[in-house]
Amino acid sequence: MINNSSFDINNYKRVAIRKTLRRNQTPQEIILWSKLRNNQTGYKFRRQVSIGKYVVDFYCTEKKLVIEIDGIQHDDAKEYDEIRTHYLKTQGIDVLRFWNNEINTNIEGVMVKILNTLQ
Repeated sequence: MINNSSFDINNYKRVAIRKTLRRNQTPQEIILWSKLRNNQTGYKFRRQVSIGKYVVDFYCTEKKLVIEIDGIQHDDAKEYDEIRTHYLKTQGIDVLRFWNNEINTNIEGVMVKILNTLQ
């Protein structure tokens, strides 16, 4: 477990959840991970990272940036997502959100937005 100031990253209590999420990636997570992995952006990203009590899709520690991919299931989770985003922002972490269809139809535009945010 890495303690990063006032919040815990990869809390040991969430290991099983993170492993399950990594094994059961959505097609959109696979697509985006293929663009983020191996420092292709110039920054190291990790996937399925727990921050506090939340698990996020992708996280860049150096830039304190979370990237979330939201599918149709997030229509019913808007309030939860807003609470989670608020918590992350109080920890000094920026959050970028993309919908599945953005990943599917405009991965180049998604990457431009990510790269601009990283600068």
